[in-house]
Amino acid sequence: MNTAVRALGDLRLPAIGFGAMTITQRPGFDIEQGRRTVHTALDAGVRLFDTADVYGPAGGGDGVNELALSDALKSWPGSLDDVVVSTKGGHVRYRENDTWWVDGSGKHLRAACIASIGRLGLDPLPLYFHHRPDPQLPYEESMLALRALWEEGLIRRVGISNANVQQIGIAQQILGDALVAVENEYSPRFRGSEPEIQECRSRGLAFLSWGPFGGMQNAKDIGSDCSGFEQVARARGVSVHRVALAWQLHRSPVVIPIPGASRPESVLDSFAALDLHLDEDELMLLNRQNPAGPNRPEWSV
Repeated sequence: MNTAVRALGDLRLPAIGFGAMTITQRPGFDIEQGRRTVHTALDAGVRLFDTADVYGPAGGGDGVNELALSDALKSWPGSLDDVVVSTKGGHVRYRENDTWWVDGSGKHLRAACIASIGRLGLDPLPLYFHHRPDPQLPYEESMLALRALWEEGLIRRVGISNANVQQIGIAQQILGDALVAVENEYSPRFRGSEPEIQECRSRGLAFLSWGPFGGMQNAKDIGSDCSGFEQVARARGVSVHRVALAWQLHRSPVVIPIPGASRPESVLDSFAALDLHLDEDELMLLNRQNPAGPNRPEWSV
C-alpha cells in the first residue's frame, strides 16, 4: 500500500493533512506561533488544510480560525497553487455562553459558505463540508442545499462530516461526483468509524480522520487501551503519535489523517509518519487493540 499520497476527488495529495483548529483553540492564542506552525507544515509538504467557520476560542465568534489560517497561508513566500483548503458550515456556536447547535438549512449553509469565501479569499471554495447532520431536518434537504452551492459555482468539491453509512449513501445519490470526502472521528481509541471507512472505499471517497490521536495521552500507562502503540513507538524510537498516524495510513488507502498542531515540532513529527512503514506483526498488534472507547461527544469538531 502506498501511504505517501491519497486521492481526494480529482486531486492527489500527501496522505497527511493539517487540522487548523488547534492554532486558535485557546483564548489569547499566539497568532505568530500559529503562523510559524502553518509555514512549517507547508515547508514539509502538507497541502491539505482543514478549518471551519466555528473554530476558535470560546466566545471568539465566527471565522477566527479561517482568518488566522488565511493569514498564515498568504504570508508564506511559496506558491499556494497546489494547496487545498477545506472549511465547513452547518454548525452554530453561540458567543454568549459558547453552546453549540446545528443549522443545516439551505439559507444558513448559503450564508455560511459566502462568509467563508470572504474570510478565506477563495472563490470558489476548494472543498466545502457539511459540518454535522441537523436532527430537525431531513438529511436530503441539507444535501440539496450543498448541491445548489456547487451548481452555483461557490464550491468546487463537497464533503460531509460526522456522517454515518446511510447518510453517505444519501449524499452521494444527491451530490454525485461533487462529493469527494467524508470527515469523521477516527483514532486508536475511537474506531467507531470503521464502517464509514469501508463505505468510503467502496464508493471512491476519501476519509479524513479528525481527532486522530484519541487515546494517545494515556498510551504509556501499562494496561491502557493503547499501550501497544507505546510498545511499537519505543521499539521504533519514534513518538506514539507518529505510530498512531502510520497505523491509520495502513488501515485503508482512503484514510487521510488531519492531525492538529500548535507547534512547528508537532507538524514535523506528524508528517514524518508518511515514512514509517509498520510490519505485519506490528499491525496485528495495533489492529487487535480495539477498545470500545468513549462515545463520540455530542458536539465536537
